[in-house]
Amino acid sequence: MNNLSFGNLLRRPEAGAFLGLVGVLLFFVVFGSTKFLEPAGAASWLNVAANLGIIALPIGLLMIAGDLDISIGAMIPAGSMTVAVLSGYYGLPIWVGMLGALAFGLIVGLVNGYLVVHTAVPSLIVTLGTLFAVQGLMLGTSVLVTGTTSVALTADPWAKFLFGQFLGGSFQVIILWWVAITAIFIFFIHFSPYGNWIFAMGGDKVSARNAGIPTTRLTMVLFVLSAMSASFVGMCQAILFNSAQVSGGMTFIFNSIISVVVGGVLLTGGFGSVIGIFFGTITFAVVNQGIYFTTFDRNWSSLIIGVMLLVAVLMNNTFRQMALTYSPKKKK
Repeated sequence: MNNLSFGNLLRRPEAGAFLGLVGVLLFFVVFGSTKFLEPAGAASWLNVAANLGIIALPIGLLMIAGDLDISIGAMIPAGSMTVAVLSGYYGLPIWVGMLGALAFGLIVGLVNGYLVVHTAVPSLIVTLGTLFAVQGLMLGTSVLVTGTTSVALTADPWAKFLFGQFLGGSFQVIILWWVAITAIFIFFIHFSPYGNWIFAMGGDKVSARNAGIPTTRLTMVLFVLSAMSASFVGMCQAILFNSAQVSGGMTFIFNSIISVVVGGVLLTGGFGSVIGIFFGTITFAVVNQGIYFTTFDRNWSSLIIGVMLLVAVLMNNTFRQMALTYSPKKKK
């Protein structure tokens, strides 16, 4: 029963993220309208959260492990363009285009992971390089092959049903994928040895390696998950909107990092939770979309978003310090 005490719950990584989410929801209900929580209104921020959340989960795990991947900004349009070129321009079966998009993510993830673990170059610099390399590759290849930077795509009904339909007319089906992927991550990170390994890597990679943790293999897997997740989101967007463009995706870099930090992940690694990242992603999406449900001047929207996110981060930092400095009382 002691483990379920209110104090212990507040010291969990996701505590600040949850309270921050409740806070921003109440803010927009008070200063906006109840339409914000009605199906059409909820869809506006849940759709944003789902697309962002699938990418934020592996980014959060990388940050917990002490690394970072910013190449996702190029991998989203890369996933879109790959499936669109293969299945839209060349007319190959949609499943071939989808496998091609995921395979490209696998390759880029392996390259990122290999360079990080086999060189002394920080992951930020490595993925910055692959970010521009993939951008250039997509732009050059698209113009060379199709003569344009935008490619149309008409997916088969089954692909539309699984990856690119609107549920209830407003909710993107990717929301279900986001929830399912989050549940899988929760199991592997919080109920299997892999989670402890990732947290140990964030604390000290050398010590983790000396303890027998396969740091090299695990780092490679995390970078692969990050790149493939971004490719998956790009693929779903192309199927949903029936087209793909070379541009786009750069905002996901900072948005995913903000969501992860709001979710309670420590920038220096070794602290965080999947549930916290989930709440942090919703919080960011709510703040990002909620401004349109208020009477505030849109010219002040960036200021309001910035202040609210800063408050959420500071709240998380308070709970994080409580967790890091907590020591249970000894029983007499």
